Amino acid sequence: MENVRHMNPRDQADHDGPMHQHIDAELDILGGCLHAPRHIPAVRTILKGTDFVRPAHELIWDALGHLYDTGAPITPVSLRIELEKRKHLTRAGGLAYITQIGDHVGGGDPEYWAEEVHAAALLREEADLGRRIVQRATAPDAEPGGTVAFMEEYLQRHKARTSTGSHLTSAFLDWDPFFKIDFGKVELLPGRLMGPGQQITIVGDGKAGKSLLVQEWLWRMASGQPFLGDRAHDPVPLLYVDAENGHQDIQERFLSYGAGPGRMGLLSYASFPPIRPLDTAGGGADLLDMVKECEAQLVCLDTVSRFISGPENDADTWLALYRHTLLPLKRAGIASVRLDHMGKDNERGARGSSAKTQDVDHVWELRATGGGSLSLRRTHTRTGIGPDEFSIVRHARKDGDGYMPGCTRHIVMDYDQPQQAQEGSVNWLIKQIDELGLPDDAGNPQTIKALAGAGIRIGKDKIATAVRERKNRDKSGSPDGFPETFPEGVPGERSPGTFKGSQKPQVNHSPGTPGEPQGTPPSPPSPPLKEGKGRDGTETADTDTPLCTICDTPLNTDWAARGYDTHLGCDPTTGSHPDTPHHPAA
Repeated sequence: MENVRHMNPRDQADHDGPMHQHIDAELDILGGCLHAPRHIPAVRTILKGTDFVRPAHELIWDALGHLYDTGAPITPVSLRIELEKRKHLTRAGGLAYITQIGDHVGGGDPEYWAEEVHAAALLREEADLGRRIVQRATAPDAEPGGTVAFMEEYLQRHKARTSTGSHLTSAFLDWDPFFKIDFGKVELLPGRLMGPGQQITIVGDGKAGKSLLVQEWLWRMASGQPFLGDRAHDPVPLLYVDAENGHQDIQERFLSYGAGPGRMGLLSYASFPPIRPLDTAGGGADLLDMVKECEAQLVCLDTVSRFISGPENDADTWLALYRHTLLPLKRAGIASVRLDHMGKDNERGARGSSAKTQDVDHVWELRATGGGSLSLRRTHTRTGIGPDEFSIVRHARKDGDGYMPGCTRHIVMDYDQPQQAQEGSVNWLIKQIDELGLPDDAGNPQTIKALAGAGIRIGKDKIATAVRERKNRDKSGSPDGFPETFPEGVPGERSPGTFKGSQKPQVNHSPGTPGEPQGTPPSPPSPPLKEGKGRDGTETADTDTPLCTICDTPLNTDWAARGYDTHLGCDPTTGSHPDTPHHPAA
């Protein structure tokens, strides 16, 4: 029986001068994972919480792991809240120490420092073993052979921990914490097409515009903008690897989305990169180096068949792609999007071997249905989480031979169930006024008085906008329905109408879209607005015609009746107003 107490080696280490050098390495791990959570899975395979020399760091590491497992945002604020929930904030060093870790960005990858910390932990364990052997051998009740048995037991545990196969056992699920994870609360990535760390394929024929859709989606994700009816999220660092589109097409498209210098967010774009085939070990290493360089949390391959060396119809090609490239990405928690072409028989999905989509979490098929309308349908899913289908309208407006900046967008069609208007928005305010029973022609004073009586406080400028839109909506024969035809631009309009509130589409589609073949002809234009003579004899729009709140030119009355008060090109949410992006050469 051992009757001599010994100090915990980690507590001892915190008092030993030479051990303080490892604390900086631990801060590099925590700070690096706090700023780039994609490192957490890899670090977990190297060290355990007990490897940290400072016990406070173990508490912080456990909290970071919980945030990562539950899909919660990982920031200094969320870390502090999680530690407070666990009643560990004081033991973890307090608010000031958490702030210090949030400001700590060291050199090198967290995985490198994890190896250093793990090695130091093994050395401390061995040093502790030496002290305990001396204590056992010199204890008053020591017996011959007892120390040898103790050493043999330790060596067996030490060998299991340091053997070459120990990294394999790190993949074993720890059942208790595993079943505490609520995967239903894991938030989908912006656009709701996939979850964090998942792999998807988007398949479509050459005329569907896969690149056009995905480029806008990922640009908006990287710059923190909403997409396909989803709310805006924090920007996500992305890598788009392109072996399909020329530089002229890339520039024209991004300008047409509203992107440009200073507007690219966290999007890194590799055009025709000189990487080795991704169905080889060298190619997988090349791509992972690129991902690491830009700290991407998602990588897109456009088009995936351009990045392989084996036959497209050979299942071994796609198995090698998964083994060398996609599996390492998934293991590191990095999501991936692969663009692919339809086969000759569109009903059978992607061309080539069926093995190419066996490893993905979702398969989305993109089909053009005419008139700028698209169908994006999920044909395979492992999880079932998220929507299964999107009906989309693609808008684009030409300016001579090019496309107008900020006027290319993909909008979700939703005929039956408009999205709930956000509280405080103009659409929400109109609904409140309607529920108060005010007539459509109620003016500002009457509306302000009624809202004040109902306890609704809101700015006068927003009230004035709501009053104007309520007066205009009676000029449409069917204010709540969706038009049977898609109205085109009217004389005097500079760009298509914008979408607010329910995101119902106005298909004001000029022929063609940037970088894509010409599709079906546009719908016939709506009848021109009624015009009359002004005081100076010039032609003026009818005084009852609603005007754009930005440029004061007429809006189409059908769309003004639905609450749209700007053109698409004038809408600030498109990124094209007031700082309209111009072509760099202009």
